[in-house]
Amino acid sequence: MSIRLDGNHRLGDPLPQNIVLVRSLPGLGDFLCMVPALRALRTALPDAHITLIGLNAAIPLIHRFQHYLNGWLEFPGYPGIPEVNFHPKQTVAFLRDIQTLNFDLALQMHGSGTHINSFTMLLGAKQTAGFFPSSHTCPDSDRFLPYPEQEPEIWRHLRLLEFLGIPLQGDRLEFPLHQADWQHFQELVSAYSLREGSYICIHPGASTPERRWAYQQFATVADHFAAQGFQIVLTGSPSESELTQAVAQAMQFPAINLAGRTLLGTIAALLQRSRLLICNDTGISHLAAALETNSVVIFTQSDPQRWAPLNRDRHRVVIGNAGEAGLSELSMTAMVLAEAEKLLQQEIIYAS
Repeated sequence: MSIRLDGNHRLGDPLPQNIVLVRSLPGLGDFLCMVPALRALRTALPDAHITLIGLNAAIPLIHRFQHYLNGWLEFPGYPGIPEVNFHPKQTVAFLRDIQTLNFDLALQMHGSGTHINSFTMLLGAKQTAGFFPSSHTCPDSDRFLPYPEQEPEIWRHLRLLEFLGIPLQGDRLEFPLHQADWQHFQELVSAYSLREGSYICIHPGASTPERRWAYQQFATVADHFAAQGFQIVLTGSPSESELTQAVAQAMQFPAINLAGRTLLGTIAALLQRSRLLICNDTGISHLAAALETNSVVIFTQSDPQRWAPLNRDRHRVVIGNAGEAGLSELSMTAMVLAEAEKLLQQEIIYAS
């Protein structure tokens, strides 16, 4: 259902109907944190054709969020953007072709704009909007906002839409689940005798090693809850299967190791039927937030102000960096256990 934009919007007249977004980042969390902005954009412009320029990793998410996105183009690479190797001929050909699509509006939602703004402007849209570094000259004061570095990632995108005069539709995350996801989940239930609501998911991986809490500590936490009768389910990508195996081997109790054995939708269904998630700051924490699954998220190197879930009642944050911040692994383990116990007890209180 559409909404009426007031006269203070900055989208021009007529309103844009052919829109391209630039956000060429690889992570699940990078995509999910953009969803509230996509929801607001689609609500304001229900008939617009919205295309995302992104990475191959986003393709499954494009299909899952077809109610917000109509198409996808692969980011060709550009100087200063490390996610893709830059090949000048490839990028020039991409820009030549995309300029023929005659976009009404290009939205730069990739980051501060230090490098990506020039790429976005070269797309040839009638209007270009986005962020710019506060220390740089503003490209267009009507459509560019100083990058709000102190805001959570979700709200950085929402501030841009707010600035453009697009009414917001809340800051909650989303992740649609399909029938096939539940079918695959039921296969897991049968194969591993999962007890819905009586298992805890442990996700020891993260995109980079320095953001991973020690696997031995994950094993200690997992054993604590296994001793209480919870099933322990280890999750991770195929590249993290050795890590989850190390956790399993360090445990005193048995665990179900599903790393590399499930599709993203199946992981989501698994999370939704779990009692709790314990993880590092990585994509699965945003997935738990989208599914409203209780979680304890461990931050060692990344910025909790930017990346922590917004709901701190359902999602607890433990911050520490042993050896640098003076917080021992023992203290962090105790904090993780304490926050997890609070969430489990909170569920009991609500249920009663």
